[in-house]
Amino acid sequence: MLSFLMLTNYIYSSQIYSPLSKFMKPYLLLALLLISCRIHSQFKINGSFEELDKNRLPQGWLFSFFDEQKKAYPVLLDSTTKQDGKYSLLIEKKEPQAPFGVIDYPIKQTFEGKKIELKAYLKTENVASGYAGLWLRIDDKNIKTLAFDNMQDRGIKGTTDWKQYSIKLDYNSEEVRTVHIGGLLVGDGKAWFDHFEIFIDDKPISNAPLKELIVPKADLDTAFAKSSGLKEIDLTDQLSTNLIITGQFWGFLKYHHPAIAKGDYNWDAELFRLLPSVIQAKNKNELNTALETFLDKLPKPAICKTCKSIANIAYEIKPNYGSLFDSKFVDESLLQKLAFIRDNRNTDANYYIDMTPGVSNPIFKNEKPYLEMTYPDAGYRLLSLYRYWAMINYFFPYKDVIGQDWNNVLKVALPDFVNAKNELDYGKAALKLIASVNDTHANLWSGSNAINDFKGKYAAPFQATFIEKKLVITALYKDTLDVKSKLKVGDVIIAIKGKDVDLLIKDFLAFTPASNYDTQLRDLPNNYLLRGNEVRMKIKINRDGNQFDYDLPMRIFGRGGKDPDFDKAEPFKLINENIGYVFPGKYKNAILPDIKKLFVNTKGIIVDMRCYPSEFMPFTFGNYIKSLSTPFVKFTIGNLDYPGAFKFRPALTNGQKASDNYKGKVVVIVNSTSQSQAEYTTMAFQSSPNVRVIGSTTAGADGNISPIVLPGGLSTMISGIGVFYPDGKPTQRVGVKIDSVIYPTINGIKEGKDELLEKAIETLNKGW
Repeated sequence: MLSFLMLTNYIYSSQIYSPLSKFMKPYLLLALLLISCRIHSQFKINGSFEELDKNRLPQGWLFSFFDEQKKAYPVLLDSTTKQDGKYSLLIEKKEPQAPFGVIDYPIKQTFEGKKIELKAYLKTENVASGYAGLWLRIDDKNIKTLAFDNMQDRGIKGTTDWKQYSIKLDYNSEEVRTVHIGGLLVGDGKAWFDHFEIFIDDKPISNAPLKELIVPKADLDTAFAKSSGLKEIDLTDQLSTNLIITGQFWGFLKYHHPAIAKGDYNWDAELFRLLPSVIQAKNKNELNTALETFLDKLPKPAICKTCKSIANIAYEIKPNYGSLFDSKFVDESLLQKLAFIRDNRNTDANYYIDMTPGVSNPIFKNEKPYLEMTYPDAGYRLLSLYRYWAMINYFFPYKDVIGQDWNNVLKVALPDFVNAKNELDYGKAALKLIASVNDTHANLWSGSNAINDFKGKYAAPFQATFIEKKLVITALYKDTLDVKSKLKVGDVIIAIKGKDVDLLIKDFLAFTPASNYDTQLRDLPNNYLLRGNEVRMKIKINRDGNQFDYDLPMRIFGRGGKDPDFDKAEPFKLINENIGYVFPGKYKNAILPDIKKLFVNTKGIIVDMRCYPSEFMPFTFGNYIKSLSTPFVKFTIGNLDYPGAFKFRPALTNGQKASDNYKGKVVVIVNSTSQSQAEYTTMAFQSSPNVRVIGSTTAGADGNISPIVLPGGLSTMISGIGVFYPDGKPTQRVGVKIDSVIYPTINGIKEGKDELLEKAIETLNKGW
């Protein structure tokens, strides 16, 4: 869902009273009651739509996120069907341009509390293909979502009478700035909404205490909120050097200088104050003068008594500062000042960076998304490059295995960002930069309409996968009748739009972020190769040596196209009397007792990890198949007190001796769809001696994710902690350890075989 811009924060000052004499107590009580009423009874919501504007629309309510929704799902103020007061709001599916309709009521006020609950009444009619429900979203000041629920897992279907529903979420009053409440209709039918109420810690919102907000100085600096003042930059060799050093300089100070960490400076804005003098510098001396003059405006850090001892700890990765301490680029005077900051760096809380409690993946805080800048000016494009580069340089746990010098990436990416002529160029520059870290968690997940158009709004109405280095049709969707009469599973696509598939791979590989080549091939068909902006796509097919062209009818991307293998998969079953089967994509820990009962007499279990586990299994199912507690994983984590350094944490163990431990063998099947938690779960399972792993290279991206936002609202993420086997062997990029490598074949696909499943059965039958 799209976000709305946050309005200016409200600031409320606390009232302080001095002790009063006894005869003043009645007056004090009256005063306190008046104050209490003023603080606790100010805020009301237009929850029953009684307050109308001059256009006779409910005040404060929004009725769509984009134009297509207005046509597809018009919203009506209904005075005939209602639950409370005079009106309800009706959402009805009328046209096909959008997949869902929505009503939204933004609340730009913060309250004291820890929990928020939304209650409202719904009535539905003929909701068949989708669902109706409430939705509640909580955003911080940078429009980052802190919590969200849209009832997707418990939506209302069919025809139902008025009934009250509720959503309850955590509410962090220190971070919350905007709450969105509303209703939605997905798919066909009608849905009425009425009598919205909000409760903070079980109190009606009108009785909830208002939150006093303390605004850091950085938030008050809005001088460059609309523009950096730099429309274009003409690169020369000297200017390129200037900008590379400046990016390293700016990123270093951001995560090291105590005054910046305190939130005394809007570091984005300070970059735009620095850049003009950097651009004007004609040589090394002038550049150093510009940087040192800028640095001298910051307060000198106090002496750090712990920084030296922190730096002397054993680390797996130590910081790399690029060229900042290279006399070839930095004069002695500036170098010494930078060294002083490095050795007396911030060790307190940091305005821009934190770590997730208990996990220690980075939280990139207070990063403004600049949503309105779909095509940022040259200064903001540099900010985008510098912001991402510094985050990776100091807080990406796998910087040492990206396959290239991260300092050189700054040099290579610079022209792409500076010379970007439009929104698409900027999006492609960001996508290439993100791809350079070789992390399957890292991608351009949202924020660029230009990139979405570049990929295409239409997609092929079938599944296609690279098998034996060829693009092969592996499944035809149910609703593709014409396609089913022309194409077959096992057909090889050799050309698309008149261009060989091998050449198309080369064209799009740089824009396909992933940890390894197998995973890039996994993503290419659905992201680029079989996407387009025309309703038909010309493809050339090779079927058993016979080639023919086909004018393929396309479907709207994101609609239909359900994975038939996932749909028909069961959480668990018996393949035969000796072998059980578990599909983690539909597994629930609550069914583990049923699994134990069904599998009690089997000799082997197949765990099909070609999916994403629906629940956390390492210490539940993992303990069932592993009777001895031993280590299965250890992590590297970053360090706020020593940015750029990473050290190992003690290993985690799983396994538990019990009377009902599984006594047989276990085979885990993996491939490139096995990613993140699937890889972690596989590691937990394979630490047991009765487990073998078969299949092909996994996605090679494990560890809790850390979201990143770039100017223009570009949204990406990284793997935030390093995940390793207990012996120190990596999983990033290479994937999990595999005992027997096996890939499917084209002939197997044609014959409808699951060759990996067959291999798993064979392995269990033979034993080891």
